Amino acid sequence: MEVDKMDENDWRYHGEGNKSLVVSHVQLSKVLRLLKYPAEDSENPPQTTEQAFRQIQNIVDFSTNVMSSLLGEKFIHSGEVVKLPLEFVRQLSIKVQHQRPAWRCDKVMDIYSGCALCLPNLTSPSLLQPSRPPPLCVEIKPKCGFLPSSKHISRDVKTKVCRFCMHQHYKVTNGRWKRRSLYCPLDMFSGSRQRMHFAIRQLIEEPQNNFKIFKGGQCIYSSKEGGGSEDLLDLNSLLYHLRPYFLSGNNRINGHMTGRAVLNDFIQVLVNALLNGGGGGGGVVTERQVEGRRFCEASLFNKERSRHGSQGLPSDSVLFRILQTQMLDTLNIEGLYPLYRRVEKHLQDFPKESSRLQVDGPYNEDFLERLQKCAAEDDGSVDFAVAKVHQYRVAMTAKDCSIMVALVPSSEEEDEDQVRRHLRDFFSSRPASFSYSVSILDLDPKPFDSIPFQLQLDQKIVSCYTRTGAALPKGPLVAPGVITASDRDDCTLLFRPV
Repeated sequence: MEVDKMDENDWRYHGEGNKSLVVSHVQLSKVLRLLKYPAEDSENPPQTTEQAFRQIQNIVDFSTNVMSSLLGEKFIHSGEVVKLPLEFVRQLSIKVQHQRPAWRCDKVMDIYSGCALCLPNLTSPSLLQPSRPPPLCVEIKPKCGFLPSSKHISRDVKTKVCRFCMHQHYKVTNGRWKRRSLYCPLDMFSGSRQRMHFAIRQLIEEPQNNFKIFKGGQCIYSSKEGGGSEDLLDLNSLLYHLRPYFLSGNNRINGHMTGRAVLNDFIQVLVNALLNGGGGGGGVVTERQVEGRRFCEASLFNKERSRHGSQGLPSDSVLFRILQTQMLDTLNIEGLYPLYRRVEKHLQDFPKESSRLQVDGPYNEDFLERLQKCAAEDDGSVDFAVAKVHQYRVAMTAKDCSIMVALVPSSEEEDEDQVRRHLRDFFSSRPASFSYSVSILDLDPKPFDSIPFQLQLDQKIVSCYTRTGAALPKGPLVAPGVITASDRDDCTLLFRPV
């Protein structure tokens, strides 16, 4: 990619989050992440070019030096900071503006610094051969996979109902979504194939911004903000796209597969990819045992089965690495906030200490060592307090990360080799054969000064749930003939004789 020959017509709008906008190249498997800031600052950028460069470099350093060690380096794509011609950035901003969702336009793209983060386009893997069907890529935000058990928790409901399930009530009550998702992260992180199957089914029924499917780099299934009824039509479109990939299975009848069979096969492939590690690499993981309950009282998965269906995740799986990193949050936000205040007061008295305590980086090996070697007991020091705050920030990044699973259909010759190889594990049940890769993205560091906001949000979510938890309707509507009510409870996986 030659920076001095950049043409806005070679790039297209890909998506955006709260802090950045993403464009993808029409031919190369590359994306650019550009910063955003409030629209009212459009004439006066809130930071200099040097500050923008440092902000993006911090993202790269945090991913490379901290998260890669904790999550596994083979799962991580840190990217690199690039400096773009300002005229290219301005023309690109004009081109993509009409494609942006209206509710995202309260912020504008940074057109002054020319700084961006260049990353591989994980929705369009480069391992694809042109003669084959386009790859499928599935983006999942698994969210927090454990219930807190900290002694600092003031509301008992937090030890019984997971944060995601409570947050759904808050989002529906405040109009963020019209229907709540019945997905529960504890089912996804259980290690039980049945519970994971059930969890992914709920993500398909109500994807919100936690589940997207791409085909050949193009998004074919997602949910618009607000969750309008028109999203139901996407299920039939999804089945149309998925069916050709799964016609080789034994669930077809006279060359036809039911919608239920297609979804079951698709989910089964995803579960296999999530449970098989692929050797994430990286540093040694200190396993943290889940001390609280292993099931959420708000999950609709059969309670008795869930109590006996948490055999645990394989230690080399992507979900295991994410869960272990999430569990660096040992105190919960209620126990962490007093430690944050200790650091805040210290910095008010000694502002130059901010650099030594690495409040805003640098995110290097010293930062990683600080949080990994944090003492077990509070000695009253500011060093202990800042280490626990850093642990919490890293855990929050893991709770908000995304998993990208790229599925590339295998050739017939590869199918024969894979069948023999898969006899050693559960892949022999798979109706179609795929090569796959698993990546973790959205690994930005959480700001140090976001802790008070996190405490306020936690209080609002819990209060809302205790008021409305039993009052809201029980979830999404379902497209007729695609996913029936009886299907929701039928999570039995079918294994073919070989």
